[in-house]
Amino acid sequence: MFFLLLIMTFVIAAAVAYLVIRLFQKSVTTILNRVLKDEISIVWWRYLVFALYVVGISGGVRIWELEKYIAPRLEETESIVLNTERWVLEIYRTIIGTLQSLAWVLLIFFVAALIAFVIVKARETGKESKEVKLA
Repeated sequence: MFFLLLIMTFVIAAAVAYLVIRLFQKSVTTILNRVLKDEISIVWWRYLVFALYVVGISGGVRIWELEKYIAPRLEETESIVLNTERWVLEIYRTIIGTLQSLAWVLLIFFVAALIAFVIVKARETGKESKEVKLA
C-alpha cells in the first residue's frame, strides 16, 4: 500500500504541475520574450518548466510525511494504517502542497520579471528621448 501511495502522490503532483505550467505558459513566454528579446528566452522557459516540475513534485510528494506509514514514531508502537480517509487526506495534501510550491516559484518569477520589465522599459524610454534630442 505504501508504494502505491508513493506512486500516486508522484503522479498527482506531476499532473498538477503539468496543468499549472500549461495554464501559465502563454503569459510566461510573453514576458520572457518581451524582457529578453532573444532566442535565449526559449532556454529560460525550459529551465523554468524544469524548476516548476522539480519544486512542484517535491512540494507535493513529502517523503518525510509519508515515512509515518512505514516506520512507527517514538510515542507509537506501530505505524499508521492506510485507510480510505488517509488516502483522501494524502491526495488532498499532495494537491495543496504542489499548488503552494508552484505558487511561490511563480510569485518569485513574476516579481523578478516585473523588475526586469521596469528596467527594460526605462532603457527604451531613455533611448527614445536621446533619439528625439538628436533629431
